[in-house]
Amino acid sequence: MTTFATGTPCWADAMFTDFEGAKTFYGDVLGWTFGESSTEFGNYTQAYADGKAVAAVVPPMPGAEERSAWCLYFASDDAAATAEAIRAAGGEVVMGPMRVSEFGTMVIARDPSGVAFGVWEAGQHKGFEKVAEPGAYCWAEVYTRQPRQSDAFFAAVFPYRAQQVDDEQMDFRVFGLADGPVLGRMAMGEDFPAEVPSHLQVYFAVDDCDAAVARATAGGGQAHFGPMDTPYGRFASLVDPQGAGFAVIDVTRTAGETPKMTDVT
Repeated sequence: MTTFATGTPCWADAMFTDFEGAKTFYGDVLGWTFGESSTEFGNYTQAYADGKAVAAVVPPMPGAEERSAWCLYFASDDAAATAEAIRAAGGEVVMGPMRVSEFGTMVIARDPSGVAFGVWEAGQHKGFEKVAEPGAYCWAEVYTRQPRQSDAFFAAVFPYRAQQVDDEQMDFRVFGLADGPVLGRMAMGEDFPAEVPSHLQVYFAVDDCDAAVARATAGGGQAHFGPMDTPYGRFASLVDPQGAGFAVIDVTRTAGETPKMTDVT
C-alpha cells in the first residue's frame, strides 16, 4: 500500500447526525459502498470505491452538535512534531496528538484563518487506497479570508514549494511537493457571502460531473457553483443534505489553457 509523503493529503472523513442518510447520499452520488461499522471506535465506517478504501463516515459522539463537514488529513511521519510546528506557525491544535490503537496517530488543527484540517501519522492504516479515480479523493483547496497568513502557515508546517497563478482577477496559489501539486489556496473575496467561513474543500473524482450533480440534487443536496469547465476538468461545488460541502470533478473533460504560474520564494 502507498506510503504518503509528509504534507500529502492522505485521508478524509466526516461526521453525520443522519448516519444512514449520509451513506445513502454518498452511495448514490459517488458510488460508494460501506464496510462494517467499528463499534470500538464510535461506529467509524470506511467507504469504498471499487473495493478500495477512499474515505470514512461516523455518527457524532453523544452531545456533539457540530455541523457536518469533511475533514482532510495530511500525512506526517511525526504527528507530535507537526503539532508543535502548527502551534509555532500560529495555528491551533484542537485535538491530539492522539494514538488510535494500532491504526496511527491523529491531530485535528486549524490554521490562523480558522481552516480546519487533520494530520495523520500512519500505523496500520496508511490512508487512501486509491486517488484521482471515480469515487476517490482527487484534490483539495483552502478557501481563506486571510491568504497571507494561510500561505505562511502551510509553508511553515509542511515542506511545500509554492506557485502563484498569474491572474489579476483571482488570488490563487498552489502548494506542491517533489511529486507535484498537492493543495490549492483561494483567497475569498467579496463574492463569497460574509457568513461563509474560511474552510477546506475536498474534491472527489467522478466519471460524469453533470450526472453526479443531478444525483446529488435529487438526493437533497444543493449545487452552489457549476458545473463548470476548466483546464483541469469539469467540476461543481456541492453541499450535501446535512450541510457538508464538497466538490466533484471529471478530470477527463478539460477546456482552456492551463494558467501560467510564478514560483514564490
